[in-house]
Amino acid sequence: MTRPEPLLRIHDLRTHFFTESGVAKAVDGVDLEIRPGEVLGLVGESGSGKSVTALSILRLVPDPPGRIVGGEILFRGRDLLKLSWEEIRDVRGKDISMIFQEPMTSLNPVFRVGRQVMEIILEHEPHPLVEPTAEPDTKASRAAPALAPGAEKVPELAPVPAPALVPAPAPERAASSAPHA
Repeated sequence: MTRPEPLLRIHDLRTHFFTESGVAKAVDGVDLEIRPGEVLGLVGESGSGKSVTALSILRLVPDPPGRIVGGEILFRGRDLLKLSWEEIRDVRGKDISMIFQEPMTSLNPVFRVGRQVMEIILEHEPHPLVEPTAEPDTKASRAAPALAPGAEKVPELAPVPAPALVPAPAPERAASSAPHA
């Protein structure tokens, strides 16, 4: 039986940070493959490059001081490092997502969690009756998502079940809560 082609293939990935003190080689020659149905866990000490590897895949490394200086990141045969900013935005959140370690730095405490998650989904799968733009956390914004002009009521969006291996107790409550709650 032949193995399926990798969904993600990384070859000789190198991401460096250029500082006044010199060059920090945060990722220096990473090679990995992930095939359909496989799960890969990056394990290492603090500062070993796990997060920078993930940020590099999505081209989210802060530049400056960081820069992907070499390698290939092939997703379904397309080199993500050669995509335009518009093309990589289409990949982010739709085909590849990252769950950041620190929610206080990735979620805006002014907006409800559900609104922020919904905004990402609507970026790739627009719904005709829901405006994707989030509103500040006010009583009105807590009551319902923003309606598109001409819409009579908020549509029922089909719930997305949590993966079996990711514990998500009471997702409905979490979606309507503030990130800092």
